[in-house]
Amino acid sequence: MRVHLIKKQSIEDFVKHNQNSRNAFRFWLSIIQSAEWKKPEDIVSTFNTADILGKGTQRVVFNIGGNHYRMICKYHFGKSMVHLFVKWIGNHAEYTKLCKTNSQYDISDY
Repeated sequence: MRVHLIKKQSIEDFVKHNQNSRNAFRFWLSIIQSAEWKKPEDIVSTFNTADILGKGTQRVVFNIGGNHYRMICKYHFGKSMVHLFVKWIGNHAEYTKLCKTNSQYDISDY
């Protein structure tokens, strides 16, 4: 199933304020445009550094730009497409702080 990215504007806003991330997110977006996923494991097959979060959250963490940036998205496999909702974007250190408080499971800044 094709991927429908929801809140692409969040990525664009992040890139505006983090110019060094521009090429990394462009590359990530180019892969998403042609991705075909049928199950969560396909996300990891497409992005081998992605991690599916547990606790039934239907969330995935993408490591972007050589692990400099992290993006948390919630996924939903619909009848004809996969909806991917941007929930949070930040750098590696900011993500580490989220993990220390287990906030990665429910944060929704975007």
